[in-house]
Amino acid sequence: MKAEKIWLDGEFVPWEKAQVHVLTHALHYGSAIFEGIRAYETADGGAAVFRLQEHVDRLFDSAAIFRMEIPYTREEIFNAIVDTVQVNKLKGCYIRPLVFRGGEGVGINPLRSPVRVLVAAIPFGAYLGEEGLEKGIRAKVSSYNRIHINSTSTKAKISGNYVNSVLAVMEVAEDGYDEAILLDTNGYVAEGPGENIFWARKGTVYTTPLPTVLEGITRNSIMTICGDLGYPLKEALTTRDELYIADEVWFCGTAAEITPIREIDRITIGKGKVGPIAKALQEKFFAIVAGKDAAYDHWLARI
Repeated sequence: MKAEKIWLDGEFVPWEKAQVHVLTHALHYGSAIFEGIRAYETADGGAAVFRLQEHVDRLFDSAAIFRMEIPYTREEIFNAIVDTVQVNKLKGCYIRPLVFRGGEGVGINPLRSPVRVLVAAIPFGAYLGEEGLEKGIRAKVSSYNRIHINSTSTKAKISGNYVNSVLAVMEVAEDGYDEAILLDTNGYVAEGPGENIFWARKGTVYTTPLPTVLEGITRNSIMTICGDLGYPLKEALTTRDELYIADEVWFCGTAAEITPIREIDRITIGKGKVGPIAKALQEKFFAIVAGKDAAYDHWLARI
């Protein structure tokens, strides 16, 4: 999971030389924002980054919310991401832009800390395993709630927010599950630790509404694809027991892609295997990212 070079503050440095001071503000207080982006090898042997402009735009939205002035333009960050894939001679890979508060002091107020930027790209497979994509995973509702909307920002990918996800992941992993499901502070289903969630019942697809969850780019993609494939779709609040009786449930996200959930809290979902809607979405999604569907080619930044 190692590459040759990382783009750091405007220049490429060897992997081993991409370093920060141990007193950097982001290390102590989580004062960073990031994106998770994927590039895929295309059917013609090339590579393409999936919905790159949308990811760059969301990075800048996160920066605005977090009062960070990114010292580069959107075009410069876009090009840095493309260049990082090229320099490392990668095709299918995971890309991590990170904007973080640097410095060498101690103190919570970050406003005088310098803003630094890095872009890393690494080879990357199925986040929850190839078997998970094919057969579905086992999930458990965590005892940790998703952070309240007025405790932080649900629309910014702030590094410190993900401690909430880390706690949930550790909890369910120690109980033998593949992934967690988090409820919001009102008890409704929110999302996974790093994924949005969808479910299907009686031919209609549902997903949680935006107020308490991240505005996922893969989520948006799946909603568009559902419409194009003719599946009725609704945004709706739901409870854990409604997931238990759904015909299908799946996670989606840049890392997770479309990962079906075959079991929640030891209750079998549907027939305990990948359902027909999730399967159709998977097939369409992987055809799109491989550049096999011209109707969606505008989602691909070809390299």
